[in-house]
Amino acid sequence: MQEAQLAIEKHYSPDWIADRWDLGIDKVREIFKEEPGVIHVGRSESRFRRGYFSMKIPESVVIRVHAKLQNNRVQ
Repeated sequence: MQEAQLAIEKHYSPDWIADRWDLGIDKVREIFKEEPGVIHVGRSESRFRRGYFSMKIPESVVIRVHAKLQNNRVQ
């Protein structure tokens, strides 16, 4: 997919996906952690502030991962 298309498509939070897929948010974060196209925004931990990051997942990545998970299910 072209970068311009990826930039303007709908992006989802792990909370939204967890709710729709009936999974825990930690599991969703684990599933999408290393997926290409996922946006991680935040800051590293410092001496006085904890680290924090927000994850935004493009719709095309959600569809790709869902298909991959369906193909890997136990039969």
